[in-house]
Amino acid sequence: MTPPDHALERRITALLAALVLFDLTLSTWAFFFPQAWFDAFHGTAYVDPEALLPRMAANWAGFLLMQSIALLRWRRETWWLLIVAGVRFSDVFTDLVYFLMADHLTWFARATLPGMGPINALLGWWLIRAWKRLGQPRASASTS
Repeated sequence: MTPPDHALERRITALLAALVLFDLTLSTWAFFFPQAWFDAFHGTAYVDPEALLPRMAANWAGFLLMQSIALLRWRRETWWLLIVAGVRFSDVFTDLVYFLMADHLTWFARATLPGMGPINALLGWWLIRAWKRLGQPRASASTS
């Protein structure tokens, strides 16, 4: 095992905490304030007969769950960083498709959606790189 890199560990913890807050915000906004979501992203009335916005919110709630667990456990089980990397990679194309296919987009949507795919790819890559820099996986007390 490599010696501890405390600066890297602080960056990992800060990133995971930021991702938890980000997906908490997205899922709460979409689940509980759908009209505000449509105002910000579409500038239209909230009309969603297929319930795609709540579906997106449930997906972000899943991200929130995985990232919250990772935030609590990654120091003992570094492989949680790989799970979060996979979560971020799973969202690489979604916002670009949303951007390209939505009929109505506000300036806010046009400013934020195109960059999210590359940001998610970068986050996934960085988390894998951080996991590799940490060295051998740390086993939890229950598995050693």
